Amino acid sequence: MMLSSGKRFRATLQKSKPLQIVGTVNAYCAKLATQAGFEAIYLSGGALAAVSYGLPDLGITNLNDVLTDVDRITSSVDTPLIVDIDTGWGNDFTIARAIQALIKHGAAGVHIEDQVNEKRCGHRPNKRLVSEEEMLGRIRAADQARKENDPDFYLIARTDAVAVEGLKSAIARAVQYQTAGADALFAESCTTLEEFHAFVKALDIPVLANITEFGKTPLFTVEELASRGISMILYPFTAVRVMNKAAQEAYKTLKSHGSQKSLIPQMETRDTLYDVLNYLAYEDKSQR
Repeated sequence: MMLSSGKRFRATLQKSKPLQIVGTVNAYCAKLATQAGFEAIYLSGGALAAVSYGLPDLGITNLNDVLTDVDRITSSVDTPLIVDIDTGWGNDFTIARAIQALIKHGAAGVHIEDQVNEKRCGHRPNKRLVSEEEMLGRIRAADQARKENDPDFYLIARTDAVAVEGLKSAIARAVQYQTAGADALFAESCTTLEEFHAFVKALDIPVLANITEFGKTPLFTVEELASRGISMILYPFTAVRVMNKAAQEAYKTLKSHGSQKSLIPQMETRDTLYDVLNYLAYEDKSQR
């Protein structure tokens, strides 16, 4: 019997600390990340909004938008996928429905946050949080739904309280989130290694460090974070930023030079594309 995606993620986390989790915004990126050796991947709500819908990360996309890309990724690779579900898109019923649907579509786990529904990117100013009790309700709803559908589905609680209420309040919230059923804690917008370590010392569950570019958190190394007891390191947007920059330069070059010849050294070759996609095997099967 094949292990569920959640169970495979738990096994991977158990043997790989800290576990590096890399953002994959589409199925092809998921293949590339898997080929590069990553054992867990991630679908960012902000990346999905930008790349799939051309929208800012302000809670505009919904469950069905996310399921479309989740299904594409999980149909392409077996690498466990953690999904950003923002605030859960509503009340306890919508949160439960989201968990049930994501399990059905092959996700390994999710993270759900304590911002208000009209959320902001975690590294932007003027974030607002729901009450601790409301967030506990979100976690309990998600926990109950996963127990009913796949007890191994991984539930991460994200807190944005460090930037809004301060470290002491954020840790107090995190302790309650652990009690409510969270498997891990996503500590957003920490600015020092000592802040991350404070969460690790206060909790009995793994702590995830979000290492995203151009934000509040310095780009700490694996070794630095491991020394403070961090269990998971997330790189949600790295590949997307590189891809977007490359696309911008390619479009500018084509427009200004009238040729792509100068871009050839920067391109993935046709042979590499075919290798990633296992193209020749498909072609051979078609001919037979």
